[in-house]
Order: sequence, then structure tokens, then C-alpha cells
Amino acid sequence: MLPQQIRNFIDVFAKLPAIGPRQATRLAFFLISSGKSKINEMARAIVDLSSIKVCTNCFFIHSNEENLCTICENPNRAQETIMIVEKETDLMSIERTRKFTGRYLIIGELTKGGILDATQRLRMGHLKSVIQKKLDGQAEEIIIATNPTTYGDLNAMVIKNELEGYAKKFTRLGRGIPTGGEIEFADEDTLEQALERRI
Repeated sequence: MLPQQIRNFIDVFAKLPAIGPRQATRLAFFLISSGKSKINEMARAIVDLSSIKVCTNCFFIHSNEENLCTICENPNRAQETIMIVEKETDLMSIERTRKFTGRYLIIGELTKGGILDATQRLRMGHLKSVIQKKLDGQAEEIIIATNPTTYGDLNAMVIKNELEGYAKKFTRLGRGIPTGGEIEFADEDTLEQALERRI
């Protein structure tokens, strides 16, 4: 019934987070009705994503010539204070507060079971290596910025156990963020309070 091009589009876009087949179908028809120039504009935007790089230090995205993002390149950032976040969007939300001046590690989205996957273990290993080489084996503070949920608390404990001995102090964001909330969706004032009240 549907042309193969639309079926291909639906198959690809249905795999995206929060899309699914029904939403992908609607998106396909929306683009078709928007005209060729809109389709070409979207296609260019998607192709341009292929030039984005991942920072070799914190794993945030960038488009610099070098291997480091603008945060890791910044010599004014406190190297001895490290915040561990799950997602890029968490980092972006915290950066909007302009209250955190340290560096980051994006560990990747954590499971509900409190088990780190292979990629997350590699990133933790990288962080340990950086701490050993650049900070004489111990960071001043590691802030574990997981979401204030039961699973976030479990994962924070797993991360802390994994990094035991690599920091003088471990803290969590204060409970300015409500239990069950997500960092990504918190407003700047709430995140600012959470940073200031970290425990």
C-alpha cells in the first residue's frame, strides 16, 4: 500500500527514542506535504551530524579540529573537580547554570539494575587513568550527578564503589531536584540549588 521509500523511512525513524512506527509515519507524511525543499533541508541537517566528534576526555560532543570539546580545552576549568553525568543533555542543563566550573565525564545512560556495561566500564577506566596521570591518583571531588530516583541512587552507589580511592570526596547533587525527577528537565534555579547543596 505504501511506497517503499516511505516504508524505509518508517523503519529507520521508528527506531529513534520516543518515535515508534505511528509517529514515524506521521513524520513521513508531514515532510512529504512540506515539499522537496523542506525534505532537502532536513536531509542536509542529518548528513551534517556525521561531522560531529566525541571528546576523547569527557565524551561530550564537539566539532573542533582537535580531539577535545570546548569544556575540556578550557584551561580555566577546575581539573580536580569532576562531575559524572549520564547524558549529554544532563551536562548541557548543568552548564546552563554557569555554577559548575569543573570538568565532566559522560558515563552513558545507566540501567535500572546497577550494572555498568562494557562502554561504561571503559569510560570509568579512562577516568581512573586521567586521575592517576594528571591528578596524582586522587581528584579533589567527584560529584555523581545521577537522577534522584531509586535507580539513580543505586547507580550512584555502584559508581562510587568503582571509583573508591580515586577522590578525596564524593558528593551527590543536593535534593533541589525532586525525587523521581530528571536533571535534563530541571530548570536552572533548581539545578543551581542542587549544585550548591550537594552532599
